[in-house]
Amino acid sequence: CVNKYSDQFNSRAGRFAYTTPKSFLEFINLYESRLQQRVDRLQDQEQRLTAGLEKLRLTQLQVTGLEEELREKAVVVAEKAEKADVFAAQVGAE
Repeated sequence: CVNKYSDQFNSRAGRFAYTTPKSFLEFINLYESRLQQRVDRLQDQEQRLTAGLEKLRLTQLQVTGLEEELREKAVVVAEKAEKADVFAAQVGAE
């Protein structure tokens, strides 16, 4: 496989590419470092996504609580509005 690409490089660039044990080990080290960078970046993205989802869950709970509170207050407001209408009708009648 390496020889095939080396031949292609030779035909295109007009230069030879030699694979030595040292260059092969350097290639492996480069691959490992790039792989670790990729893993680190993916882990960072996973943490950010997890934190964002947790914030969304907390916000959903807060919204649910506020909606319940709004329903309770809407009932109180409706009762007070009804009493105010009755009182306004009484004052208007006098």
